Amino acid sequence: MVEEKVEKFEMIIPPGVTGMIIAHVMENYNLEVKQTDAGPMFQGEIKNLEDAKDYIVKALNERIDVLEKKNREETKPPE
Repeated sequence: MVEEKVEKFEMIIPPGVTGMIIAHVMENYNLEVKQTDAGPMFQGEIKNLEDAKDYIVKALNERIDVLEKKNREETKPPE
């Protein structure tokens, strides 16, 4: 039996990514977090990193939408 070696890649974790998002990504996309001089990075197979990136962008955009809606409601003049 020949063991297939899978090449691992790295992707820096951008500022603003919450611990909940990081935990979700690690669990659902089979990635590890590695601390480097450049900051924390996800490490794993390229396909998993690409899928995780798509999830992170979607999750952050949803969070931005929630915060913008909350801000609009708070700054809306009284009727």
